[in-house]
Amino acid sequence: MAERLRDAIAKARAARTGRAASEPSVRAQVAPGSDGITAGAWQALTPIAPNLGRLRGKRIVSPDGSAESAPIDLMRTKIVQQMRANGWRRLAITSPSAGCGKSTVALNLALSLARQQERHTLLIEADFRKPSLLKLLDAPRGPQISEVLAGTAEFADHALRLGGNLAIGANSKPVETPAELIQSRRAAEALERIETIYAPDLMIFDTAPVLVSDDTLSLAAHVDCVLIIAATEETTIQEIDVCERELAERTNVMGVVVNKFRFAAPEYGYAYGYGYGAATDED
Repeated sequence: MAERLRDAIAKARAARTGRAASEPSVRAQVAPGSDGITAGAWQALTPIAPNLGRLRGKRIVSPDGSAESAPIDLMRTKIVQQMRANGWRRLAITSPSAGCGKSTVALNLALSLARQQERHTLLIEADFRKPSLLKLLDAPRGPQISEVLAGTAEFADHALRLGGNLAIGANSKPVETPAELIQSRRAAEALERIETIYAPDLMIFDTAPVLVSDDTLSLAAHVDCVLIIAATEETTIQEIDVCERELAERTNVMGVVVNKFRFAAPEYGYAYGYGYGAATDED
């Protein structure tokens, strides 16, 4: 199924015209501070230590580098290489519709990156209509990253730190007017401020489904590239094509992750449910 989906996506791309996904991002680049990572700012963030067993029960498999995390780690390597080659640092993760597992993939990716101790990563929950990261983490309610983007609070007061190099800005409750918040000047300024203070190597945004609202299309102006999550036997080729076409008009589409399929991998002795494919510049 995954191979047929990938082939169909490739044919849809070849059939349409428009802006190539490899065009440079129009977002202004902000260089990290000359003194590198601000250790004090990271240490000031509220630390949490999720229970690995409970995470695994929610299909969060990447924190400990087990065999099940291999597909996530492979995706991590491809993403890092492609972003580094293009000078990108902001990645949005989205899906055509709800239920594709984008938040699960985003959190798995962030935790996989966190195992690279020299790399600092921020995960920002930008699905303001249906926040889920705190539930996935079994973290206490309270953080509201939307207040930071609205300019009424500091990131340090609403961010959680896992280890020394992963910070998560999540939401405890939905936001009434998310598209207006994302499009505001204050949101853009808040993201630049976060990037300046914490100097992350990579910022990941868990965004709303593209075909549900205009939230993610609004956010596209703030990111360098986007990764689309599709669900096997649920997401249609037409949905992926529309989603990719809309996003490609606004930012760089890195590729499509085929989620929710399982197949045996006898040479490694385990099964897994993520497939990274249909990338614009590779595969």
